[in-house]
Amino acid sequence: MGNDNTAKDVVVEGVVSDFFEGAEKLLELWFEPSETGQSLRLIKREDIDEFLRVAGCCVVAQCSNEKWDSYVLSESSLFISDDMFLLKTCGTTTLLAAIPNMISLAKDLGRNNVDDVFYSRNQFMEPEQQPAPHVSFEEEVKFLDSLFDGAAYQLGRLNGDSWYLYMLDHPDGSIEKPDQTMEILMMDLDQEAMKAFHVSPEYPTTEVVTKKSGIADFLPGAMTSGALFNPCGYSVNGLLGDAYFTIHVTPQEGFSYASFETNYLAEDYTELIQKVLKTFCPGKFVMTVFANPQATCTHSAKAYDAEELTGYNRTERQEYQFNKYNLSYGHFSRDLATSTEDVSRASATADHCR
Repeated sequence: MGNDNTAKDVVVEGVVSDFFEGAEKLLELWFEPSETGQSLRLIKREDIDEFLRVAGCCVVAQCSNEKWDSYVLSESSLFISDDMFLLKTCGTTTLLAAIPNMISLAKDLGRNNVDDVFYSRNQFMEPEQQPAPHVSFEEEVKFLDSLFDGAAYQLGRLNGDSWYLYMLDHPDGSIEKPDQTMEILMMDLDQEAMKAFHVSPEYPTTEVVTKKSGIADFLPGAMTSGALFNPCGYSVNGLLGDAYFTIHVTPQEGFSYASFETNYLAEDYTELIQKVLKTFCPGKFVMTVFANPQATCTHSAKAYDAEELTGYNRTERQEYQFNKYNLSYGHFSRDLATSTEDVSRASATADHCR
């Protein structure tokens, strides 16, 4: 079990290219509790490195607390708890290919039964650059169906921005504790705000970027571990008790993208969302909230007040009720009558998140 609680501050040499796919593939793989099974956190580091190699990424920083082992990756993040893997990878990684390895490692610890699976992603900017089976959601579903009995969904517009979801198709599940997750997927980022995510004398380290950008105030008191990529790009994981958050930034103009995700149990995410929007100033974003019946927010549709997101219009709203979870999906675009500066000033009054 990981016990390195010192936040790492690293600069990673990146690769300059004409395009990078910032949109992540996101997997949650839950295993049923077992009286004889052991914690997933007992998996050896070399075995973690191996399934990450299959996915096409590697560890660049790590931190742990009593609940989580957190790994910042060359392409996004990995979190491991007693019962769950959360793997999030960007670029041209092959996340789905790592699932059989992860299941095998869990079985070695007596965790024989998958309790739930959630796979999701935003639509890719350039899907033709993705390796199989990630060339299309249809191909991803075929691969997942070869492993699980699941159901697939597309939210958003068929002729516009879309978000995809795959999850187990079963009426039961043993995740009875409060569980909710909020994710913001941001595009067309303001390039003035993006200067913080380019290596420079003003922003030389992840610690400086985290503080000056306002990210340190998202969940005050969280332990953070991050990486700044040279010449540009940024990733950070945060741990606060049972809660995690993760942020990834592709700042380049023309394909800029940033994501924020957390399972922090808030009654209302509005103030936290305001802080995120103030830091990144996206031209548009997708926001999803998952919640089970025990969630602190009580229902995903009640997790934030869209009218308080000054400078943005909600252009799409969809809600789903599944057997164990409810889901709220929203697509937002910047109000053309409101400047980036107005959005930043309106958000500046946000207090610490609840």
